Amino acid sequence: MNPIERGRNLFQNVRTGAQNAVEKAQQTVGTVANKVVEGGQQVGRFVDAFEDKATDKARALGSSLFGGSKPDRAFDGHLVGAGGQTFPPGTPLSQVPGVTPRNNPNPTETFIYVNGISNDKDTQFRSMQQLADATGGKVIGVHNATEGMVADLAQCVKDKMDKGHNPAVDSLADSVYTELKAGRGVHLMAHSQGGLITSRALQDVANRLRIEDGMSKGDVEKLMGRVNVETFGGAAGRYPDGPKYVHYVNNKDIVPTWFGQGNGKGLDDWALRDGGKGAVVRRFEHGSGIQGTHGLNDAYLPQRVPFDQAYAAGK
Repeated sequence: MNPIERGRNLFQNVRTGAQNAVEKAQQTVGTVANKVVEGGQQVGRFVDAFEDKATDKARALGSSLFGGSKPDRAFDGHLVGAGGQTFPPGTPLSQVPGVTPRNNPNPTETFIYVNGISNDKDTQFRSMQQLADATGGKVIGVHNATEGMVADLAQCVKDKMDKGHNPAVDSLADSVYTELKAGRGVHLMAHSQGGLITSRALQDVANRLRIEDGMSKGDVEKLMGRVNVETFGGAAGRYPDGPKYVHYVNNKDIVPTWFGQGNGKGLDDWALRDGGKGAVVRRFEHGSGIQGTHGLNDAYLPQRVPFDQAYAAGK
């Protein structure tokens, strides 16, 4: 091979090697670039997911405090039955399929339950199932809708002063009045703000019997003696005379001790609290924290005894 051909071959080998090196470098750069892009996309997806979760939590917190879009308001004052079904206010109780105990589909006793603050319809329904299982009775709910913690507390203040319109008060009052006029007794249960609603509703029933039906005070109390009432951590300090009452008060729970039937001493000696003529107050001490001291299922239902037994024991 002459020097010229040898030079051409050397040049060709160098150029080929250089091309191969460039192509490999391009492939490496492309691979790295793709990895960077893919990594960026993954980081972007992570950031987006984190932002979505943070937004959802912020919306949930805002809804809890301030009501958000207030979807629960649509059920305010509605009757709640089996499966969480709702029925318009004024629906006869006989037309509402109640929640029954899991071990007894045909109970003989019916309770009407009013829930407290920050409970949407589904939360009330779960409490109704707990009540049915604990009592052995059928439970129908009168729904006290939540519009957020702030709005609920503001409504409690108005309930305390018997001011403003509360659909749950009207619905409960109508149901009790209708049952009494039909000659049937009623058994009510209430938790927390539900005690305020029950107090207002029973006073409305008494007023209606006196004003619309012309009954005397004594006759009103006699007729309302067909109403049994159980409150659990109730926020009402006063109830009208006539019904038979059993009030459950956890002395570690600030709701009934500050705003309801008190702790049995101090201000309770003043004429600031009245559980209704002949009322029985069953006091106990249990738990810690809001849920541990005020929760219906955690704090109160384990303390409940059958109504007749509790009422008789307090006399």
